[in-house]
Amino acid sequence: MGGARYDRIGTTYTATRHADPRIEEAIREALGDARTVVNVGAGTGAYEPDDREVIAIEPSATMIEKRSTPAVQGVAEALPLDDKSVDAALAVSTLHHWSDVPRGLAELRRVARERVVIFTWDRAFVGRFWLTRDYVPEIDTWTVGHLPTLAQVAEVLGPVDRRPVPVARDCRDGFLRAYWARPEAYLDEGVRRNISQFNLVDPEEVPRGVELLARDLADGTWDARNGQLRELDELDLGYVLLVARAAP
Repeated sequence: MGGARYDRIGTTYTATRHADPRIEEAIREALGDARTVVNVGAGTGAYEPDDREVIAIEPSATMIEKRSTPAVQGVAEALPLDDKSVDAALAVSTLHHWSDVPRGLAELRRVARERVVIFTWDRAFVGRFWLTRDYVPEIDTWTVGHLPTLAQVAEVLGPVDRRPVPVARDCRDGFLRAYWARPEAYLDEGVRRNISQFNLVDPEEVPRGVELLARDLADGTWDARNGQLRELDELDLGYVLLVARAAP
């Protein structure tokens, strides 16, 4: 399912989606001393470590075409790897696109000798972000319907180390909540095009929310409610790294 989505919406993905160095470093630390890594739902490879052996698995042909390094076309639910064949399994911002999340998580656990590292969003933060609370609530509804809770992840992987990943005000990776202090960015159709959730909810609802945001920015309503965010350097928006030790 995720491959078909990105074949439609991934044509301009690299225009606004670049690895943020702070998130990149957090992922590198979470991988520890793993020398071989399978990156599942690898996309364009933005967060793949360049000092390790990486096997990239990506369902979308469009995304594979944008990569500078090779990838195997495949899905999380059926990884083309032997049991315990890599030191670590990595999944970055991809769980909500899987057709069968428990099966995909079980596959990560199956192929990893040492650890599983997942960058995802904690559903406990639903309703806290101004964009999805006040303007396009359909995005939170869609996400909650497609993303597991952290407890559900732990049911498959076993105990997980939860590491919050604050998002910097100048985050270079234009994912959904990256522009928390730069609201004007969401008025840009090019920015929205490269955020998958904007393309997966009711297409009639997004223009309504964007129009309301534009009005609130123009008349000062947004700043009256949220202007203090412009002064912060970073914010915890619910993004986390989950690190699970592989089973013996």
